[in-house]
Amino acid sequence: MLRHEFQPGRLVAGFFLAAAGVVYAGDAGGAWEIPWFALIPMVVGGLCLAGAVGMLSHGIRRRRRADREPRPDTPAGVPR
Repeated sequence: MLRHEFQPGRLVAGFFLAAAGVVYAGDAGGAWEIPWFALIPMVVGGLCLAGAVGMLSHGIRRRRRADREPRPDTPAGVPR
């Protein structure tokens, strides 16, 4: 299996969408009763949180990548 980057924003989005599915299934199965509009804030809040986490992880990943690359003004065999 090919390796891929860990993307925490997608993990958060998947968690909230799965939780919304569980809540909907519980309501449909008669385990509990929730109002029809209760899932909207949960899904929208989860997607907003996932976007914030994705932007944060992208910024961290970009900064680490920039730290690893040699600077153009530094000669190639000289440690920083």
